[in-house]
Amino acid sequence: MTPVLVVAAAVVDDLDDPRLLLAARRAYPASLAGRWEFPGGKVEEGETPEAALHREIREELGVRVGLGVELLGPDDGVWRISEQYVLRLWFAEVLDGEPEPLDEHDELRWLPDGQWFDVPWLDADVRVVEGITQFVASFPSSGRSAIGRTA
Repeated sequence: MTPVLVVAAAVVDDLDDPRLLLAARRAYPASLAGRWEFPGGKVEEGETPEAALHREIREELGVRVGLGVELLGPDDGVWRISEQYVLRLWFAEVLDGEPEPLDEHDELRWLPDGQWFDVPWLDADVRVVEGITQFVASFPSSGRSAIGRTA
């Protein structure tokens, strides 16, 4: 069985020098409620992953984002999040609007650098947060433009 592709955004305050990371708390289903994740969702038939991500961010947060680089996962370039799902994740920053928990989430929180693990992430997202932390830390503190805008 081919896994379903899910896309998500690591929304940061600034693609050139990220200091804050946006986390979204699941409202449902009951098995996931209260745990934190990256906003995003499934890619629909005929949609590119990037178009799906822009659509999902509008639906879930009510904002328009600019995408930075994709953070390639350790599982053939993706992040396996279950037997059924694989995740592709891009860095993103808000270009228009103020993020609000519109769909699937009941709270959003901007986590300061150094506190990105201060919420109970979904189990599958823990290693993604680890990957983000390592990736961002690998660049000098000034001019971290390696995650900058792509589309």
